[in-house]
Amino acid sequence: MSGSTFPGATPDPEAWWRGAAIYQVYLRSFADGNGDGVGDLAGLRTRLPYLSDLGIGAIWLNPWYPSPMADGGYDVADYRDIEPSFGTLAEAEEFIAEAHALGIKTITDIVPNHGSDQQKWFVRALEAGPGSPERERFLFREGRGASGELPPNDWQSIFGGPAWTRVADGQWYLHLFAPEQPDFNWANPEVVEEFHDVLRFWFDRGVDGIRIDSAALLVKEMDSEGGEEAYTDLDGVHDIYRGWRRVAEEYDDRILIGEVWLPDQERFALYLRPDEMHTAFNFDFLACAWDAAALRRSIEETLATHIPLGAPPTWVLSNHDVTRPVTKYGRADTSFDHADRKHGMPSDPVLGERRARAAALLAMALPGGLYVYQGEELGLPEVEDLPDERRQDPIWARSGHTDPGRDGCRVPLPWSGDEPPFGFGAGQPWLPQPPEWKALTAEVQAADPASMFTLYRTGLRLRRELLGDGTLAWLEAGEGVLAFRRESGLICVVNLGAESVSLPEHESVLLASGPLEGDRLPSDTAVWLRQA
Repeated sequence: MSGSTFPGATPDPEAWWRGAAIYQVYLRSFADGNGDGVGDLAGLRTRLPYLSDLGIGAIWLNPWYPSPMADGGYDVADYRDIEPSFGTLAEAEEFIAEAHALGIKTITDIVPNHGSDQQKWFVRALEAGPGSPERERFLFREGRGASGELPPNDWQSIFGGPAWTRVADGQWYLHLFAPEQPDFNWANPEVVEEFHDVLRFWFDRGVDGIRIDSAALLVKEMDSEGGEEAYTDLDGVHDIYRGWRRVAEEYDDRILIGEVWLPDQERFALYLRPDEMHTAFNFDFLACAWDAAALRRSIEETLATHIPLGAPPTWVLSNHDVTRPVTKYGRADTSFDHADRKHGMPSDPVLGERRARAAALLAMALPGGLYVYQGEELGLPEVEDLPDERRQDPIWARSGHTDPGRDGCRVPLPWSGDEPPFGFGAGQPWLPQPPEWKALTAEVQAADPASMFTLYRTGLRLRRELLGDGTLAWLEAGEGVLAFRRESGLICVVNLGAESVSLPEHESVLLASGPLEGDRLPSDTAVWLRQA
């Protein structure tokens, strides 16, 4: 792939998204403006000055559409409106305008693989019955067995359990996730046109980009008895995104961002061809262990995948589905895998924070785009001791209460004060906050020059001035050390080894993730240097 070229790979080096720092807002947990315990647009709008001060260039919001919340909003009932508990469509339009006035772009989440079982289309499909055009919008099939009592095949849900649910008339429908999330039939032209119209609806309202959920799952080989290979990354999915790209190009400066979890970097790269997505999340880097050789391999493979395509890499340390970095990096096993989230594995909070600070400077220094998940800039840990009765992630229920799921990284943010709800809102938050978070509030950290927040704010400012998209040149460094130079002359050195190391020649220190030892870089520490 590193030697490949593609027609049309002539990117605009000035495009805002190529080097942007994008902040992910999980709206339910960001800020509550009406006191009902759930984050909303009113709360988000009051915190726009905070995000502007932090120095981000765009906000990506998880689904904000009407939803029964069977999967935290990823079960969408109406793609052209706003969930009432979050606000109104008028408020969304006001938010977009207010963000633009601060120089902040808006990216919304579109969920094309599945909708909600309460969406009008699905309700009508149930009413219309087998063989109807309404059912052709979804993946209904007859069951196996003498009376159709067995599901059409043995596919399993990503959330656990069968991927099929039977309805009253005996047919079964496919849901790769929860039963409340029926999969769309992307072989149906009505589905294709519906989503083109949804894209235009939001672009018309000023949205700057679309993040595409579960982007590789839309096309299925329904007659296959295979596992994930029967519905993951099939070639037909690329025609879908070529259509989406044509819609995006009807507008100025709109982008498509894919959530594409694939181990094969060459297959991943196909989504980034010039007539498909503009960029996609780099999950290989996110999942990588705190190991110099592994991280260098991930960085090199990412750059080799993206550069021939003219697509900027993205660097991600966390999101609403994965273990928070402070907890992950404090464990004996610092990698991440959805199949084993390592719940309950002991984590050293001091070591975890030290490494998370260094990882932040590493990610910020790399060429391309950067994503920051809310609370990452505060160094929030994973909350692993939530009361069982408060858990809401469907993974918890679908696993028979053996997998706690993702609620631990979705706990509402602490803004101020000495006790919960820490300025999140007037009511009890939908998930409880740990009392010890009083030391991690945004208010406390904004006043502390050594805090995680100050590190992020300073790093993002320097990144905006000196870094962004481009290339890097590796420098000679000892075992366990990553060192590279960017075009501006900034040198990033990260010591992942057990012993301190000497710093390369430099004019000045711009930023360090922790205290230096004279002219030596301690273990699990990163530094940005200005070259003479």
